Amino acid sequence: MVTLQAIRAHNLALKSLGPSLVAVFGGTSGISLSTAQALARYTTSPKIYLIGRNQPAATRAIEDLKAINPSAQPTFLQTDISLLANVDRVCAEITTREKHLNLLFMTPGYMTMRGRDETAEGLDRKFALHYYARMRFIDRLMPLLTAAASRAEGEVRLSRVVSVLDPHVAVRAGGAGKLDYEDLSLKETFSLKRCGHHASLMGNFFLEGLAGRFPRTAFVHAYPSGVDTGLMRDLPGAGVLKALLGTALRPFLVPLSESGERHLFAATSNRYPPREEGQEGQGGDAVAGSDGFKGSGSYWLSWDGEPFPQNKKIDRTRAEGAVEKVVQHTEDVFKSVCEEGRTYP
Repeated sequence: MVTLQAIRAHNLALKSLGPSLVAVFGGTSGISLSTAQALARYTTSPKIYLIGRNQPAATRAIEDLKAINPSAQPTFLQTDISLLANVDRVCAEITTREKHLNLLFMTPGYMTMRGRDETAEGLDRKFALHYYARMRFIDRLMPLLTAAASRAEGEVRLSRVVSVLDPHVAVRAGGAGKLDYEDLSLKETFSLKRCGHHASLMGNFFLEGLAGRFPRTAFVHAYPSGVDTGLMRDLPGAGVLKALLGTALRPFLVPLSESGERHLFAATSNRYPPREEGQEGQGGDAVAGSDGFKGSGSYWLSWDGEPFPQNKKIDRTRAEGAVEKVVQHTEDVFKSVCEEGRTYP
């Protein structure tokens, strides 16, 4: 376990990075906002983009960030990212404003008891938020992340993607850790459980594939554990449910402020270097990547900053060609929806 004391010591040293950090956060509340607040607190004058639907929440978030650090430069970009076309539009706007991007941090999602809920693009809304939109953000912003890693000597070269979900949900409680390659988008076989498993595993393997293609950027899939966020707001009776569960579960929850500090550590620490640095032995105390090799550029982290141990079920799924199959499927979805303007499939 990485202690909170060690994490705070690391975060305090981030002032030395200087004033040119640029970060994009998918969300205006919860873990996304608490991590943005930690970034504002520990760095000099970061540019922080908050992306979401809720203007009042974003206004409050920006006021909080400015109160923490008056030199921070927060900007809200309003959109519904359950639609990939909107992801493309917001990424295009960021690209016109910035020449590099140091951190892409993504937490979008929501809890629902409904079944498959298709967007106008033919994807389930929950699945889109937990997987497709996140991967589309990476796809569209990868040139800026690559530019950050290629900056001149003496400039901040941090280039990292963090997706917060759960790398091992598909193998918890006896889960098989398998993917249905005949129906990866779950058009025909949707259930909330299968959606959770597919979003997790596909995120794992897509990020692992990116680590090989972009060896100067690090990719992290992080499990936050239980954190008191606004995720239940879309459920019926959410206020009462949150009050009851909050009281019962409080002793087992990670405080939101601590979660922000821990995720900032995951987003900046040399323990999780890009593949190029890890292979060259420059990762310092680099941990094992998702493929079991130290410093391999893709990391599946537990809430305490430690990598999940290798899992035989997930290893078997990888051996079936999961990385290649997931990447191909995702690129097919992007081509159909984003380039051809069609619903998927």
